[in-house]
Amino acid sequence: MNFARFLYTFQHLLIYYIDYYLKMKKLLLFNIKFITIVSLFSLSIYGCNMINYHPYDSLIDGKTNITKTNIARIEKATAGKKTIKFAMISDTQGWYDDTESAVKALNKRNDIDFVIHGGDQSDFGVTQEFIWMRNRFEQLNVPYVCIIGNHDCIGSGSDVYRKIYGEDNFAFTAGNIRFICLNTNAMEYDYSHPVPDFDFIENQRNNMPDSVITTIFAMHVKPKDFQFNNNVANIFERYINEFPGVQFCIYGHNHVIAADDVFEDGIIYYGCASINKRTYLLFTVKEDGYDYEVVEF
Repeated sequence: MNFARFLYTFQHLLIYYIDYYLKMKKLLLFNIKFITIVSLFSLSIYGCNMINYHPYDSLIDGKTNITKTNIARIEKATAGKKTIKFAMISDTQGWYDDTESAVKALNKRNDIDFVIHGGDQSDFGVTQEFIWMRNRFEQLNVPYVCIIGNHDCIGSGSDVYRKIYGEDNFAFTAGNIRFICLNTNAMEYDYSHPVPDFDFIENQRNNMPDSVITTIFAMHVKPKDFQFNNNVANIFERYINEFPGVQFCIYGHNHVIAADDVFEDGIIYYGCASINKRTYLLFTVKEDGYDYEVVEF
């Protein structure tokens, strides 16, 4: 009788402890899950720089509004100058080491007023690509401006470009030269977004500063290339020829050095190679003309 009671008691104790063990295990697992969730939530609030939420999130750290800031620097530094010297690089997309080398080569010079980037600093329009390139360009000793390229328009790239740099059509005056910088990546947009923007071009023509005697156009895609809206190519030429003293046009996109009279009207379009070709263009613009040079680095 006593043994039977002992066995009965032992059985119930065993069931109790097994049940207790299972409950404690569930509690432990719950605590682990809870701690993990709280930790991730805390990181998302306090450690935003540690987590990349999405490659197209358009969250920008560091310097923004660069175009406006650097235009002010260019115009102040070149006011009254009769000769302007500038360099052009383009299509740095993915070639970070070559871009760093280009920046170092340009910084060795003491004769250039500014640098123009001809577009496609990104390959896939990813936010971090813009940031990586911007951080390299910020090492330049002279001010720079960046034109938007067709690859820069992929995904949310257009939004990222505008957040970091500003409007995708802009203009500035260096000495007595007006630089008109245009978004010509028509195939990346529907027709609700005017590319090229003739309202902007006409506004520039009608509000030309009195000091300007010559004009230079800069763009990523030149007319008669696939990415350009060639339905309006001839209208584009007509507008350009209405500007005072057009010297030449510059562009990127094709990754090779080129010099073409696209419309056979005497205006030369100079193409800049991609940065992995280890070259940049150098222009010296004077009152009586200009010099053009391809520089290896």
